[in-house]
Amino acid sequence: MDVSTTTKTAKKTKRITEILSDYRLACESREASLLGRKEVFMGKAKFGIFGDGKEIPQIAMAKAFKKGDFRSGYYRDQTFMFAIGELTLQEYFAQLYAHTDEKADPASAGRLMNGHFATRMLDDSGQLKELSNIYNSSADISPTAGQMPRLVGLGYASKLFRNNLDLHVYKHLSDKGNEVTFGTIGNASTSEGLFYEAINAIGVLQVPVVMSVWDDDYGISVPQKYHTTKSSISKVLSGFQRNSEEEGFEIYTVKAWDYPALIKVYNEAAEVSRKGHVPTFIHVEEVTQPQGHSTSGSHERYKSKERLEWEVEHDCIKKFKEWIVLSGFVETEELEEIEKEAKAEAKDAKNRAWKAFNDSIRGDEEQVHAFLNEVVKDSIHSREVALIKRELETTINPIRLDGIKAIKRSLRVIRNESLPIKQKMVEWLSKSNEENLRRYSSHLYSESDSSALNVPEIKPLYKDGTSLIDGREVLQACFDKALERDPLVHAIGEDVGKIGDVNQAFAGMQKKYGELRVTDTGIREVTIIGQGIGTALRGMRPITEIQYLDYLIYALQTLSDDLATLQYRTKGGQKAPLIIRTRGHRLEGVWHSGSPMGMILNSLRGIYVLVPRNMTQAAGFYNTMLQSDDTALIVECLNGYRLKEKMPENIGEFTVPLGKPDILKEGNDVTIVTYGSMCRVVMESAKELEKVGISCEVIDVQTLLPFDIDHSIVESVKKTNRIVFADEDVPGGASAFMMQNVLEIQNAYRFLDSKPMTITAKEHRPAYASDGDYFSKPNVEEIFDRIYEMMSEVEPETYPNLY
Repeated sequence: MDVSTTTKTAKKTKRITEILSDYRLACESREASLLGRKEVFMGKAKFGIFGDGKEIPQIAMAKAFKKGDFRSGYYRDQTFMFAIGELTLQEYFAQLYAHTDEKADPASAGRLMNGHFATRMLDDSGQLKELSNIYNSSADISPTAGQMPRLVGLGYASKLFRNNLDLHVYKHLSDKGNEVTFGTIGNASTSEGLFYEAINAIGVLQVPVVMSVWDDDYGISVPQKYHTTKSSISKVLSGFQRNSEEEGFEIYTVKAWDYPALIKVYNEAAEVSRKGHVPTFIHVEEVTQPQGHSTSGSHERYKSKERLEWEVEHDCIKKFKEWIVLSGFVETEELEEIEKEAKAEAKDAKNRAWKAFNDSIRGDEEQVHAFLNEVVKDSIHSREVALIKRELETTINPIRLDGIKAIKRSLRVIRNESLPIKQKMVEWLSKSNEENLRRYSSHLYSESDSSALNVPEIKPLYKDGTSLIDGREVLQACFDKALERDPLVHAIGEDVGKIGDVNQAFAGMQKKYGELRVTDTGIREVTIIGQGIGTALRGMRPITEIQYLDYLIYALQTLSDDLATLQYRTKGGQKAPLIIRTRGHRLEGVWHSGSPMGMILNSLRGIYVLVPRNMTQAAGFYNTMLQSDDTALIVECLNGYRLKEKMPENIGEFTVPLGKPDILKEGNDVTIVTYGSMCRVVMESAKELEKVGISCEVIDVQTLLPFDIDHSIVESVKKTNRIVFADEDVPGGASAFMMQNVLEIQNAYRFLDSKPMTITAKEHRPAYASDGDYFSKPNVEEIFDRIYEMMSEVEPETYPNLY
């Protein structure tokens, strides 16, 4: 046999081996889906959503995925994760059972339902791994199309790493921008606005993204004709197709069951994106969904008999098997043997995961039974406790909450008995609470040494005779220093670049540092945030601007569901230290003047909310956050850019600590707690109140999240015995948040001699013009009158009625 024949034989053998390996993987993934559904119906898991029907296209996608690449996908990509080696069958089932150990479920440590995939991009100390040398999957979220904004930023980072030569030294983060980001989505979710905004942004930016749509013709029960114009997303997007004169996407269509065509398309698309930084779009048609949408329903209710029969015939694994046999690679019997082995492997992995999950809680379960046995033996209420014990013993698949409930119910029964075991039970409960707090509530914010709470305070320094300048110039100097000292810092937003933002805090920065560092965008708030999330995930330090506070609502879903939960839902496995810059508070008119802080506080837990009263404080917060690995929303005062401030000598170094209120004025009669632009209004009122003998202590909380970490406000209440919360939000908004913190958490209610008071805006947004502002939001006279009335109730002779 000559050399060429030997080579051909070796290549054929290698190809057959690869094909059979792919078939085995597809069968294992399918069996995992089938078993997962059964586990839910048996009560061993709460809910199931699976990737059956998409096995072959995802195997093809995995072949084009290289180390250093990123994924931003959705909850049906299990086969892809298996194929790149970043998910095992046992880990897959561990997530289904909600195993809280990150070693068992590396993606979410049991915090997310099954089908939510992520790689651990941080080491145990919270530092980034060598991202350029590992496979990277950003953490999935359930909201439909929610992965799209982040996809923009992950791809955009490659553009920055390639085109900004100063970033080429960061080899652990990127191979000079030669990474591709792979996005996936279901066809029905392409109807979401997030999808269209992201596709447009990707096309405008020309970033290396390979976007796949798994098209099974339905969105739960709703057929394609109700979702998509022309019933085809690739036809809808045909105008995005690039040509010799215009940039755009390279668009492909391919059948989900066509193994060789899928491999060809994915390799070609990835090569186009990787080399040319051209976005590509792959419409994968004729996808089937053998088990329907999820365990919450049956697709037999809404699909016709003919459609169901078609899906059986066009199942991608069935078609793959037919192609293998027809191509003469192996006989049917060998494939059937692979199918049996795949079923056995999936079942074995399921059993191992279930055993590991039960072993993780067995110690607590045994301890609870030991406690209850002791109580039954010694208590005069042994019959009642025995019933509790019996109920626990007969519980099918008991979990942690069952033991906690049993212990608490038993302690209620024996509350009047002096049993030695009671103290041990109480101590066990306390220990369990601590452990469960760690299991289910850790990592809302960074817990690394680089946490924003660990950044030391450095006071601003001033030279004698420093003149006053516009507040915007303080910010401008701060941003200049940040851009100068760290090439990873960059700013993104509407009007940020050429004109230096609408309030001029970035004036001259684009000319000095270039368009890659200070970048204009279109009007597309959610993908501006997405650009920031993606670049932050990849180790960069973005500052993304939302031009006005009320425009934050456009991006609220992405901020709340993706960014705010990122560290939490990965239990410290991923982080995106993004700084969101915006401006709000006092201005005239319905738009740009709202202060929806209650909405923000209730939806953005996981993001620090910083509310500086002036631009010097804002600059200090930027310096603090850029030293940390946390994310923050910084709300600048919209009416403060032209107010006069002094320029700190250490403009790039001074920091403002988080969670540390600042006493602006000391006093003895009333404590007024406020923040942001209200500080100036309250201070003016306090001066007027001083003239009639009322001494106010004015406190600027500075940050709402975190809020007064050291409980300093209660110390003021101990002195004044009265408290007022002044805020521009609607009634019950941020004022209620502050009141709960001070009165309930800090226990300040014990020191009050007067009813606590909130002074807020009206329930509507401000009307236009100065009168509209005056009669819509708290003003100097209203604050004076309300506090004077408070004091009049206490000392009516000293403070007689004014009106």
